[in-house]
Amino acid sequence: QVQLVESGGGLVQAGGSLRLSCAASGRTSSILNMAWFRQAPGKEREFVATITWSVSRTSYADSVKGRFTISRDNAKNTVFLQMNSLKPEDTAVYYCAAAMVGTAEYNSWGQGTQVTVSS
Repeated sequence: QVQLVESGGGLVQAGGSLRLSCAASGRTSSILNMAWFRQAPGKEREFVATITWSVSRTSYADSVKGRFTISRDNAKNTVFLQMNSLKPEDTAVYYCAAAMVGTAEYNSWGQGTQVTVSS
């Protein structure tokens, strides 16, 4: 497993931008994919975006396509989520997750960072 630490959350007005970061440590050479999930109050956790560690292939939830961009800096073992045109419905705790080579699920999680979008 790896240890993940998110940062960059905060309060922003609708239409604004935020950039989240997720720093990985530990067995980073065994990372297969990294992803962002989010959980709003009273709702289940949902997938936001994912990126493969080797070739940077990306995938997004329909709700964030065209507004959010996931990227990574392998040299710094860090994944980013650039969030533009934020909406109040984007308000949630955002979690970073990692899937390791040889596994089929995300089994390393960060502690989460709060994103609040005011209308």
